[in-house]
Amino acid sequence: MKTKAAKAILEYLGMAVGAIIAAFAIEEFLVPCTILDGGIVGISIIVSTLTGLRLSMLTIIFNIPFLLIGMRSLGRKFIIKSATAMFIFSWALDFFAKLGNATSEYLLAVSFGGVLLGIGVGLVIKFGGCLDGTETVAILLNRKFKLPVGQIVLIFNIIIYTVAGLLFGFERAMYSLLTYFITSKILDIVETGINQAKAAMIITDHADDISRQIYEKLGRTVTIMEGEGLVSGKKVVLYCVLTRFEIMELREIIDNLDTSAFIAISDVSEIIGKHIKKSGMEEEIASASQ
Repeated sequence: MKTKAAKAILEYLGMAVGAIIAAFAIEEFLVPCTILDGGIVGISIIVSTLTGLRLSMLTIIFNIPFLLIGMRSLGRKFIIKSATAMFIFSWALDFFAKLGNATSEYLLAVSFGGVLLGIGVGLVIKFGGCLDGTETVAILLNRKFKLPVGQIVLIFNIIIYTVAGLLFGFERAMYSLLTYFITSKILDIVETGINQAKAAMIITDHADDISRQIYEKLGRTVTIMEGEGLVSGKKVVLYCVLTRFEIMELREIIDNLDTSAFIAISDVSEIIGKHIKKSGMEEEIASASQ
């Protein structure tokens, strides 16, 4: 119990640090130069610039509907972590808004703002949360229609940057798009990459329980294979493909069911073929393949 409590505390501390770094990047580098982040934060910056309303208040108001949408499908822990990260992020925006701006030079704002934002968002995702409600919608669309999460987010952001170009000039929109690409690259270094799927190979003695939990909680089918260890003897190997947002939940499932399991997580550059979606027939778990 102490180990789980310590792990949970470290996860929330990690998310808090990430949220604060992201808020610092936005308020000290991006907002002074009217350079937008993507998603809900980008929409909030546009509305704040046009109306004078507090950016911290707008990010919370605009994110709440997305959290409610994702509450049933994405799991209680993910939503609680995301809500916590968003509130810390909002508080930090208010705090940094009172300080002097780090720079008014566009190139410095894009470079340092993009790097710091990527680090902050990457830390939040690494520890199991997210800062932007559009990501929760992207995950839901990914599960229902198998559209890549990164592509969905990119489409949202291109729409936002187009609106920003019409309102503030296309030079600002181009700076914003450049910031987005820098942020995505840093996010790739800190976490797992915004467009990349992950493959998990799990060697366990509790294959049925783990595969059922993956199916029920993540909506992912699992390929079950037989293996044999040089020392450990007969083993069952589970293989499944998932998104970077689901890795933390996968770890929690395995921690709860088999602390001795061996897990290898790798990048997936391309997926060919149809993924069997979750249906009402629980028996599909045992025979479903990627």
